[in-house]
Amino acid sequence: MNANSEALQAQVGTEVGVSRWFPVTQGDINTFADITHDPQFIHIDPERAAAESPFGGTIAHGFFSLSLLSAMALDAVPKADDVRMGVNYGLNRLRFVSPVPIGSKVRGRFTLANLDLSKPAERTITFNVTVEIDNEEKPALVAEWIVRHYLEES
Repeated sequence: MNANSEALQAQVGTEVGVSRWFPVTQGDINTFADITHDPQFIHIDPERAAAESPFGGTIAHGFFSLSLLSAMALDAVPKADDVRMGVNYGLNRLRFVSPVPIGSKVRGRFTLANLDLSKPAERTITFNVTVEIDNEEKPALVAEWIVRHYLEES
């Protein structure tokens, strides 16, 4: 086991970082709707969303909040110097707990849940992630997120 893996192993079960706050703007949501071909009015039509939805206005797509995990992790999780490449490996669990109103801010809170070192030159990390909404009691989402690191050859 290399030094970075040993340091990570010691952190299993602990919070390893919290990202900065990311603003959720109507422009970003409109762009996301265009890119994902999801123009549902609750995301892109403020007047209709205010009149017809239970949310009082437009909200972010759940998948928009999820897509911020990579940026949040880059912001919050300490970098290891032995990683050649990292990839999203998937999710074991995901729940969209609360809607994210346009104009709010979200941030990610990362706990290292598991570290798998069973393959040479690879490290599979499972994070328990909570995406919080500024000034809200309930989070936007909770997830068990798996990331794979391909390590530099020693």
